[in-house]
Amino acid sequence: MARDLVREYVSFLRAEKGLAKNSLEAYERDLRKLAAWSEKNSFELLELTRQDLREWLIDLSRQKISENSKRRLISAVRGFYKFLLTDGYIKKSPAEDLDTPQRSFYLPKFLNQAEMDTLLAAPDVATESGLRDRAILELMYACGLRVSEVVGLQTKEIDVDMGILTTTGKGSKTRRVPIGSSAVEWLKSWLSRRRQIENIDVTNLFVNSLGKPLNRQLIYTMIREYAEKCGFEGVSPHTIRHSFATHLVQNRADIRSVQQMLGHADISTTQIYTHITDAHLKRAYDNFHPRSAKPEDKDNI
Repeated sequence: MARDLVREYVSFLRAEKGLAKNSLEAYERDLRKLAAWSEKNSFELLELTRQDLREWLIDLSRQKISENSKRRLISAVRGFYKFLLTDGYIKKSPAEDLDTPQRSFYLPKFLNQAEMDTLLAAPDVATESGLRDRAILELMYACGLRVSEVVGLQTKEIDVDMGILTTTGKGSKTRRVPIGSSAVEWLKSWLSRRRQIENIDVTNLFVNSLGKPLNRQLIYTMIREYAEKCGFEGVSPHTIRHSFATHLVQNRADIRSVQQMLGHADISTTQIYTHITDAHLKRAYDNFHPRSAKPEDKDNI
């Protein structure tokens, strides 16, 4: 039976690099795409040349794949072939000189503070699920948590008396984040209700009525439905995380502190939020300053 080199590489990343489950799944998913392309074209992964990989990139360019996704794919392939080279499977990496697309610049979607207040008030807190959902939304906005961090959060990692939580994010990195007073109060209400649920055999903070942990898809769907109820389109868990960071920067929070709370390894990732606030200020200037734009341009701003 042929060796599954992709699986061997993912096992290496798990054992040697300590990558989180979501990151490992992303690497495997990306490399399976290359493996499928190779099989379709009757190639072997160990025999691919630099020209073969360039043909693969040309095929990718015909698909609706963002430049950032292409960058991630190329990064995964480079790491994969470096692993094969180090372990003696190949004598030269065909991915060494692959051209990487320039990082695209975009402004993440976020809700303004009034919209965020509307979304937080959407759940019916008279119900068990509504109370839980309100606590989730409040916590995500208060702490800028990723949806995977919310799913994995344990009751012992929340200190409502101190108003702080401990979470494990990408790369299995742990960070401590303050919890705002509003979120603390909703968490206390949820914890009180959680203690009344029978047959809970897990320590996850957020569970369903049967005492089972929530999953990422359920939280994603929950947020989308509440957002649609409020008349907001395209809202996801990451929209709340972006809103958390944007509102901090808009209110002059130190960018290094925001980086630490978000769990970003690189400050350049956090600096996107300064661009958001710059764009916000520019729109306000263009809309209201009498000398900002030509009169005929005002209608297009």
